[in-house]
Amino acid sequence: MDRVIQKKKWSTKRILTIVGIVGVAALIFGAWYFTSGNSKLNVDTDRITISEVKKGPYKDLIPVNGIVLPITSIYLDATEGGRVEEKYVEDGAMMKKGQPILKLSNTNLQLSLVNQETSVYNLLTQMQISRNAAQQNTVNKLNQMTDVESQLTEAERLYKLNKHLYEQKAIGSQEFKTSENNYNYLKQKKQLTNKILQQDSASNQQQLEQAKQSYAGSQNALSVMRKKVGDLVVRAPVDGQLTALDAEIGQNKREGERLGQIDVLSGFKVRVDIDEHYISRVFIGLAGTFSFAGKDYKLKITKVFTQVTGSRFQVDMQFEGAVPQGIRRGQTLQILLALSDETTAILVPKGGFYQQTGGNWIYKLNESGTIAYKTEIRLGRQNPDYYEVLEGLKPGDKVVTSSYENYGTMQELVLKKP
Repeated sequence: MDRVIQKKKWSTKRILTIVGIVGVAALIFGAWYFTSGNSKLNVDTDRITISEVKKGPYKDLIPVNGIVLPITSIYLDATEGGRVEEKYVEDGAMMKKGQPILKLSNTNLQLSLVNQETSVYNLLTQMQISRNAAQQNTVNKLNQMTDVESQLTEAERLYKLNKHLYEQKAIGSQEFKTSENNYNYLKQKKQLTNKILQQDSASNQQQLEQAKQSYAGSQNALSVMRKKVGDLVVRAPVDGQLTALDAEIGQNKREGERLGQIDVLSGFKVRVDIDEHYISRVFIGLAGTFSFAGKDYKLKITKVFTQVTGSRFQVDMQFEGAVPQGIRRGQTLQILLALSDETTAILVPKGGFYQQTGGNWIYKLNESGTIAYKTEIRLGRQNPDYYEVLEGLKPGDKVVTSSYENYGTMQELVLKKP
């Protein structure tokens, strides 16, 4: 007897067909989902850094490096050239003012000193001879004056006597005229002798002054020459530490050549290199801070060197308040230099996001913290810790500040906890 065979509702062919249709629909839906809206990427929250935007105090700080130097350094240059004969101390020695450091020899200079001394002694001898001659000449003139005065006195007596006798008709006019002429002659001779004596005295005085000036000039020249010879012994100009001594026995040093320097250890300063980009914003009085041995210290700019070398310029900073114990010359300090006073601003912590966005946008979290979406922003100043936010964010917003290197052009990040 024949039996009716019932047809299967879920045949293999039918199942495969349905699966295919569902797959195609899923592909179509996926394509529509990812192309019709914002591109999205799933991100684990433990692999990113989420920071909160806040409003707080802001200082425009830049990190710079400084080298500790003595507050004063005095260079030692060879005042006179010569050969190094002796070294009394070595590099690094503590010096007292006037203490000898090394000795140079210069035969030509020493010979010049001998010649100058001989010249001064010869001039002194010549001055003595001239003075003796002037004194002898003055004595002769005074003797002549004495003779004339004596003759004039006798002639005046005889003239007055003959005048009285002539008036009494006791002598003739010829005898009277002779005595009168002799008297007048001797008066004129006395006047002339006195004038010559005055001129001779003035001339002698002038010659004496000129001789004194010439001798004084020679003495000054001799003093200068002795000082030049004395400078062959190089001495410490102040108390301090001898550093960078560059001289060996037998070495020839030219005039003006650098021999070393004396560091005055009464205090320290810090020489800082700064990028030329900030040259218009750096001036005397700006402050900086640094940490040393777990403590913070303050510095202040006291001098700005405006010369730019290798795209950098330098400033000198001095310690404000306490100086760190144990600090040494040549140490490098990492300083935060404040380019402005403290202000209040909206701040976002610094992070790797800036390298991909240039500060033009950032991923901002929604209120539930499940999605971070691309948001345009505008940043202003920056310091080592924060960027100043000018537009696009407000205090309390949460943003992704870690690197965006792997996110490409994604518009949204779907945040998932692992």
